[in-house]
Amino acid sequence: MSANVLIVDDDPLNRAMLSMSLGSAGYQVTEAVNGLDAIEILGWQSFDVVLTDIEMPEMDGYGLLRHRHGDDRLKALPFIVISGVDEMASIIECIKLGAEDYLPKPFDPVLLHARIGACVEKKRMTDELRDLNLHLSERVNEKVHEVERLNMLRRFVSPQLAEALAIDGDGILKSHRREITVLFCDLRGFTAFAETSEPEEVMDVLREFHHAVGPMIFEHEGTIAQFTGDGMLVFFNDPITCAEPAWQAVHLGVMMRDRTGELSQQWRRRGHELELGIGIAVGFATCGEIGFDGRTEYTAIGTVVNLAARICGVAPGGQILVTNRVHAAVEDRVASVSLGDTDFKGISRPVPLFEIAALR
Repeated sequence: MSANVLIVDDDPLNRAMLSMSLGSAGYQVTEAVNGLDAIEILGWQSFDVVLTDIEMPEMDGYGLLRHRHGDDRLKALPFIVISGVDEMASIIECIKLGAEDYLPKPFDPVLLHARIGACVEKKRMTDELRDLNLHLSERVNEKVHEVERLNMLRRFVSPQLAEALAIDGDGILKSHRREITVLFCDLRGFTAFAETSEPEEVMDVLREFHHAVGPMIFEHEGTIAQFTGDGMLVFFNDPITCAEPAWQAVHLGVMMRDRTGELSQQWRRRGHELELGIGIAVGFATCGEIGFDGRTEYTAIGTVVNLAARICGVAPGGQILVTNRVHAAVEDRVASVSLGDTDFKGISRPVPLFEIAALR
């Protein structure tokens, strides 16, 4: 059985006899003259078992065993005491300090080899168990990270997509360019309401609004890019494609407007004048994860996002305004009114806008 053995003894003759006996049995042997010498060697070399005397200068065997007891790296390393001190008190002290066995001098080679073989086998099993536990710990940490990531993803993508990402990986979340439809909405009158109302009332209104319209977004395959207090940014056709992103956005917009209209009546009875304005645009954007380790978001960046936000900014409460491209994709399924061209800051050309009055 091949193993690395450290012999700790101040007597050169004892070290030589042990080295010869163990070397003939195939063990790799290293020698130390006392406890301090052993500690230095143990600091840079690994062993399977340590054989130590008790009575040595500078640091005796007791001191070495005490050091082992306080060193986490050495706790799994078996120590066998080979000593001429054949007193029960010494044997008990060594066992208390963690010695695996206590053999008297002169040693019996057959018994010593048997003890060393048992210790080496025990250490290897301990090492294997430690490596297994380490591997299991790493796997558990990976799974915990996956669960945390899945829970995070559920905040801005549909549950179906989150499950798919957990199974297939997150390659689709890497930065890419795609044509998307963007819906931007916020509550008209919210700033004045927030300035004159108690924080608890403001949070109650936001909670009611988000709870009412949030589930609708996932039902329409939308991705929530961000909440902006009283509003939100939602886009369609990414990170998974959908058949009719413009229609999904318009249909969602109508449902959000109608549901918020019901809430507006309740808020009005509480003295709050709040209505929802919605802007929808279509165009290319760069989509992907942004953030840092432990906190990332999936979002879209591009002119289309800014355009949807600006259209929302001019939409009166209770109205849904869309660009001509969005309107062209859904005009046979909606009742709409042309509002002509509108100039927006940061947009080089006038944008034809349509109001979506209702679904046909």
